[in-house]
Amino acid sequence: MTNQAEPLFVEKRKPSMMAVATIILVIIAIFTLAWQWLNTRHRFNEIEKTLSIKLEKYQALNQQSLALAKQAEERSTQANARTIILEQKLAESRDQQEALQTLYTQLAENRESTAVAEVEQLLTIAKQQLQLAGNVKSALLALEAADQRLQPIELPRAISLRETLHLEIESLRELPQIDLIGISAQLTYLTELSSSLPLISERQPIENNLAYQSSVMGNSAEPVSFWQRMWQEVSSLVTVERIDRPEPPLLAPDHALYLRENIKLRLLTARIALLQHDDATFKADLNTVKTWLNQYFDTQHQDTISAFRLLNKLSSHNINIELPQLNNSLAAVNRYKLLLEKSE
Repeated sequence: MTNQAEPLFVEKRKPSMMAVATIILVIIAIFTLAWQWLNTRHRFNEIEKTLSIKLEKYQALNQQSLALAKQAEERSTQANARTIILEQKLAESRDQQEALQTLYTQLAENRESTAVAEVEQLLTIAKQQLQLAGNVKSALLALEAADQRLQPIELPRAISLRETLHLEIESLRELPQIDLIGISAQLTYLTELSSSLPLISERQPIENNLAYQSSVMGNSAEPVSFWQRMWQEVSSLVTVERIDRPEPPLLAPDHALYLRENIKLRLLTARIALLQHDDATFKADLNTVKTWLNQYFDTQHQDTISAFRLLNKLSSHNINIELPQLNNSLAAVNRYKLLLEKSE
């Protein structure tokens, strides 16, 4: 009985070991699966956390992007409003610029017309100075002022007019210079001097004896005798002179006045001839004055000698200068005015 029962136990024992092994394997598999599930769950949690963090970051960035987009939209709206305002201001600025351009054009035309009118007036003054007074310096200054007045106008017609003015200026500069003011002052001095020049009929005799005696008395300390004094008194009553030319006729006071006035008149006509650059009339009047001085006035008087010297000096001047008439410049100004009238 005992022998039969032991095999049965053995047989039953073997399946139980297998079952245990199987159970163990199952348990190991279960634990393995559980560990894998836990590990996978842990990884999923980490991934979920990571995704949630990234999602939060993306949401934050999205919010920031929305805020930036909103700001950009607001800025775009403001920029559009500013653009509209700028366009309006630009249109206004263009209108103002057009108005200013029109005004500038009108002012430029008026300025040009004013400049041409001033140049014409200066040329008229220069011509008057040349024709009436023969004053080359004043005419030259007037032409230079006209050239400076046209200098800011940079137009071909203004440049052409300036070239004509330059030719006139050079022609005036090449003229010989005559001191009209100095010569006129000398004629004025002669006119004043003629009122006080002594006539030859009014000349006092030269008391040579008295001069001699006074010099002797002044140089000698000796007393004068009675006969010497008598001789002085007698010699003072009689004067002996040598006359190398015929005695001029005596002039009445009114005739002497007329003579002096005629001399002044001749000097005046000489001054007019000087201004007109009439050399023949100028020298003829001076020669007439010299003839009258030599014929009627005391040529031994110091004032008469000074008058002769001054007359000879004035007669040596050559005042015959052909002055330009400035016709080219005046014609150029007239052409300029016609161009301005056509442009209007």
